Amino acid sequence: MSSFSIEGWCKTGTTQKSTPVEQIHFYLSGNDRLRLEQAEEHLQQSHAPEVMLDVDMVTLDLQVPPDYGPLSDCQLRVYLRAEDQRGQFHLVGHRASDGSLIYTNALLIALLM
Repeated sequence: MSSFSIEGWCKTGTTQKSTPVEQIHFYLSGNDRLRLEQAEEHLQQSHAPEVMLDVDMVTLDLQVPPDYGPLSDCQLRVYLRAEDQRGQFHLVGHRASDGSLIYTNALLIALLM
């Protein structure tokens, strides 16, 4: 379906500011897109603030810079933009070595091919 190379961020603690991470690469399948679209519809109807979707780490084909990986878990965080209620998502995970939060910039679900 879609491969992404997107800027990422690392947050080592709750009081720390996020620092940039080089490009994070991952792949989303057609099934992932369907699940993202369903999550967007759910949020529009339920008015919940967000939905977290588990991902298949095998098909995700995640590649993070060596200093930041491997990750112990990954999910897609889905939420709605306030201005137009369109769904956005970003990849979220934790570094296996110390539990630091690793995440990507957000993407619009409607722009997935």
